[in-house]
Amino acid sequence: MTEQAVSTPKIPRIMAVANQKGGVGKTTTAVNLATAMCAVGKTVLLVDLDSQGNASTGLGIKRVDIRHSSYDVLFGEVAVEDAIMQTKVPNLSIVPSSIHLSGAEIELVDVERREYCLRDALRQPLPFDYIIIDCAPSLSLLTLNALVATDTVVVPLQCEFYALEGLSHLVKTIERVRKAFNPTLDIHGVVLTMYDRRNNLSSMVENDVREFFGDKVYRTVIPRNVRVSEAPSFGLPAIVYDMKSPGATAYIHLASEVLKRERTLMREAAANEQQLIENKSQNTEVKGAA
Repeated sequence: MTEQAVSTPKIPRIMAVANQKGGVGKTTTAVNLATAMCAVGKTVLLVDLDSQGNASTGLGIKRVDIRHSSYDVLFGEVAVEDAIMQTKVPNLSIVPSSIHLSGAEIELVDVERREYCLRDALRQPLPFDYIIIDCAPSLSLLTLNALVATDTVVVPLQCEFYALEGLSHLVKTIERVRKAFNPTLDIHGVVLTMYDRRNNLSSMVENDVREFFGDKVYRTVIPRNVRVSEAPSFGLPAIVYDMKSPGATAYIHLASEVLKRERTLMREAAANEQQLIENKSQNTEVKGAA
């Protein structure tokens, strides 16, 4: 367990970073968003649910140092607290990945309540403000577990020709998961990645995505940036590796936008809950008078 995670335990807010298409900056977004949130005082647990383990290595976690992984947590072999490792980033902890996740898809088939394994493990009081799940680049049972466990989804979208087509599949999956397993699931936002202002394609994709999703698309876009690509080889987030680089600056702005949207969502949720309480009270009074 990390030294910095000492706040009063509560059920953290859970976000999944998901896109079934690979190479869209999903892990880069998960790692740097988590880092930027920690930089403004939030405590974050990153769950690496991808068998490739790029989020783990990108945060300097060595495979030889891993005792327990997200695989063990998923199958209930250890409690999530026992799989948490400290990273070099203050306030940021991680449940690292394992190569065993590559076979988890087959192993989950015969598990009772297989869709809820991750939810059962994570939905408990933990000393973090947020849990961010880095999903595998597929619409597998692992990704399904993440969508069932999470409150909301951040979708990285590469500015390329087939972007919207792939996104439509994910949106349909989220709708099915909402109806069948997780009625409160929603898309928190879409973040445009690998944005290149030198070509027209990026702006064309941006216009299409914003026209289709409206306010769900974050104002912040993540540019193509070599420093962001270099950072994982040093076991560091881009924000730590080179905070002044355009990519790192963009992720800092993204985190600010995400947290601002979070405050709005929390206010709306509190108002709705209060309205439900008032309605229930009024109904009780009416029944009592009758």
